[in-house]
Amino acid sequence: MKADRRGVLAGGSALAAAALLPPGCASSPPFPGALSGPDMARGHRLRDGRFPAPDGPAEERVGIAIAGGGIAGLAAGWRLLEAGFTDWVLYELEDEAGGNARSGRNAVSAYPLGAHYLPVPNREARALHQMLDQFGMVTGRDAAGAPRFDPTQLCADLEERLLWRGKWQEGLYPAAGLSADDQRQRDRFFAEMAHFRTLTGADGRPAFASPMAYSSRDPALIALDRQSFAAWLAQQGYTSPPLLAHLRYASRDDYGSELDAISAWAGLHYFAARRGWAADGQGDSELTWPEGNGRLAALLRNSVKGHIRTASPVFAARADGAGAVLDRWDQQAGRAIRTRADLAVLAMPHFVARRIAPALGAAPAFSYSPWVVANVTVNRLPRGPGVPLAWDNVSAGSESLGYVVATHQTSSAGNGPSVLTWYLPLSRETPKAARELLQSRSLSEWQGIVRNDLLTMNPDLDGAIDRIDLWRWGHAMIRPTPGFLNDPARRAAQSLKPPLLLAHSDLSGLSLFEEAHYRGVAAAEAALRALGHSFTSLL
Repeated sequence: MKADRRGVLAGGSALAAAALLPPGCASSPPFPGALSGPDMARGHRLRDGRFPAPDGPAEERVGIAIAGGGIAGLAAGWRLLEAGFTDWVLYELEDEAGGNARSGRNAVSAYPLGAHYLPVPNREARALHQMLDQFGMVTGRDAAGAPRFDPTQLCADLEERLLWRGKWQEGLYPAAGLSADDQRQRDRFFAEMAHFRTLTGADGRPAFASPMAYSSRDPALIALDRQSFAAWLAQQGYTSPPLLAHLRYASRDDYGSELDAISAWAGLHYFAARRGWAADGQGDSELTWPEGNGRLAALLRNSVKGHIRTASPVFAARADGAGAVLDRWDQQAGRAIRTRADLAVLAMPHFVARRIAPALGAAPAFSYSPWVVANVTVNRLPRGPGVPLAWDNVSAGSESLGYVVATHQTSSAGNGPSVLTWYLPLSRETPKAARELLQSRSLSEWQGIVRNDLLTMNPDLDGAIDRIDLWRWGHAMIRPTPGFLNDPARRAAQSLKPPLLLAHSDLSGLSLFEEAHYRGVAAAEAALRALGHSFTSLL
């Protein structure tokens, strides 16, 4: 086992070391491709405050202004229309709304640029269930009212495979070569997670829920936020290398962070919060599409079309008497415009919100994970020894999180072509160092890292790679660091009162679609309540 563990660590360290090389130290064959990401120029201009004040007497007037068009902002707009409220506008910095759920497309397939799936939601996620039903993803219900999802929207077989000891196996936990102690610790850990999944706190609420706002506030459970997941695991006697490697994968997959950088509460939430509500055993499935969560972002955009103003970053927001004043930059017109609203929803990451609304104050506990996403166009599908190609393909010997196959839902048979979406959270570095790395490394250097990692996993892809496109996320997701759940800045952000409201998954500390959707709906309902608009809550 020690030799195999050294091999695992060596493989991961090799990619990590390559990522840390200074620019110019890596080389790669030339591939067509682009190095893209959120508009850094606009984002840095917003950071530096380099916008002129509105220069004309004319002002726009709107009932509710939403600043930010990620999933939270789009969900807020969707909820306003659901409640019959139409006097609102959404302003988005980028040329397309959708946040980290956006997608791309080439001649072969659509593909995700970030988030690529949504677990079947818990029963408590009422607003999300209503949206999915409205979007045509539910085909019926059983006698108990549980939804039946369109099977074409659910992940097709084979869902997951792991490259372990030179062979692909089904599932993401090693199935062979485990010592008796490894097996005991594995079984004990998952039995403990099953217990947490059914545990109820002293307040009668589930210990862990999704969205997290429905979770118990039992002090004994909240105390888990005060220590790291790594410390909790050590305290519980979990030392098995395969178990810790699997848990590290899980932490980096959902949070972009190492085990010692997330709270024990967040680590347990990953395994204990999901209880998908669906008929016919569909509750354990994922909803996914070639473009990943870009499908949901597009459906949300379409549901609120006419209300979105893209390339219009809001650069200042403040309360003004009983209302709010927002200044935005109209990229197309090349001028600043002032908007007066009865109420404003700042649906953006907190580090941006506090720059445009300084009254929010500093919030050092809000920390963000940088990621690199590569979309690799191949002229034939990867294979390899063992089980056949899956939707999600992970190597135990890689620092990357592997790749998902964009065409898995549409052409699981055959031999390609396809697009492989490859993920790498830069979790070994500090977020600041990782962001500097994102900006300094060239396209060809990143392409070399991606190519080498893919060929280590699948040597059969040699000669099959036609193109590698890179997408950089400098602030991809909030990190649920120890103490963040009870951080005063997070609590203050959650309790902000009109005329300024916040809406973002940041408020949950979990960068998940369910959380962003919930926070957008919650902000919309708070706005409607403040304006005296009648509605029936979905929360």
